[in-house]
Amino acid sequence: MIDALRFYSKIEIKKSTIASNGIINNRDMKRVRINTGNVGLVFKNGNYQKVITEGTYWLKFSQHVTVYNLTEKFHAPIASEILLQDVTLANMLEVIDVSDTEIVLRHEKGNLIAVLEAGQHLYWKGLVERTFTRIDLSKIEITEIKDKNLLKDYRLVQYVRTFEVFEYEKAILLIDDKFEKILNSGVYQFWKNATSIKILKVDMRQLQLEIAGQELLTKDKAAIRINFYTQYKVIDIKKAILDNKDFEKQLYIAMQLKLRTFVGNYTLDELLDQKENIANAVFENVKDAAENLGIQVLYCGIRDVILTGEMKEIMNQVLIAQKKAQANIITRREETASTRSLLNTAKLMEENAMLYQLKEMEYVEKIADKIGEITVAGNGGVVKQLKDIFSVNK
Repeated sequence: MIDALRFYSKIEIKKSTIASNGIINNRDMKRVRINTGNVGLVFKNGNYQKVITEGTYWLKFSQHVTVYNLTEKFHAPIASEILLQDVTLANMLEVIDVSDTEIVLRHEKGNLIAVLEAGQHLYWKGLVERTFTRIDLSKIEITEIKDKNLLKDYRLVQYVRTFEVFEYEKAILLIDDKFEKILNSGVYQFWKNATSIKILKVDMRQLQLEIAGQELLTKDKAAIRINFYTQYKVIDIKKAILDNKDFEKQLYIAMQLKLRTFVGNYTLDELLDQKENIANAVFENVKDAAENLGIQVLYCGIRDVILTGEMKEIMNQVLIAQKKAQANIITRREETASTRSLLNTAKLMEENAMLYQLKEMEYVEKIADKIGEITVAGNGGVVKQLKDIFSVNK
């Protein structure tokens, strides 16, 4: 009986209370329980020993267990090279090594969860379905991602360079300052790296260039200012951007020189009369120069011809004199016509006595309107007596 009691007492000594963390301790052994969805790494005195999965285990008191959730990323407590020497553990982990020129996109259930940068990343296999997309940042073309909306994700924006070319524009793509290709309208995205990427955009719409306030001398040395304009459009973007520097300034100078050349061949009067001809001449002579700039000139025109202060006064005087001369000519013409009409009337009266009498009566009527009372007597015509009266009064 005493021996039996001693036996049962030894059993009781080895028993212990189950703790809240699932570990049962006694002086020699402890029991460890790994729940579903977890794994444990067993260490002894800081050295890795093995991996344990779901279930209950008896371990020595000197052993320590670190429990990991299979749905989370695995952060190795010691060097991963040591842990991965265990084949069992290595088969349970997905190892993602990312170089300095790469990033890796981690998706779970089709959704982007994280962007993995340079380094080693460990994930538990089996419980969560994960996919990894490796991206080489040393190249510039984005070929790994088909959905362009994903590139707007805040986690990816820092790795992407975005350029926009509007509907009315074209652009030249330069890679490491070398011509690559011509870009039409659209949004272009490239991986961000040490490679230099530039785009040079040009407005392809019809444009207008103003040459304002050009002070010029005409053939007769008249000082004038001309406002000139031209309408044009870029037709060869590569020639305009790469073969020429500041093509707009070059077009401006070419138009300015042609304008000076033609204006100097005309007097002021000719210039004012033939503005359209001068504009057309400039247009025809600037075509070749514009073509070399990758530009097509569509139209040229003189907007204003402005006279300087003294010249303006002189022209005003000339204009006044011309108008006065025109007025005098008109006056003389009217006087001549009136005299001619009187002569014709006199001839008719001389040939027709009745017409003469009618004219006398008209003459008397007009005089009567002007004078209150007239008395005439004696023989002779009324007109003659009236004539004698006015001659005496005069």
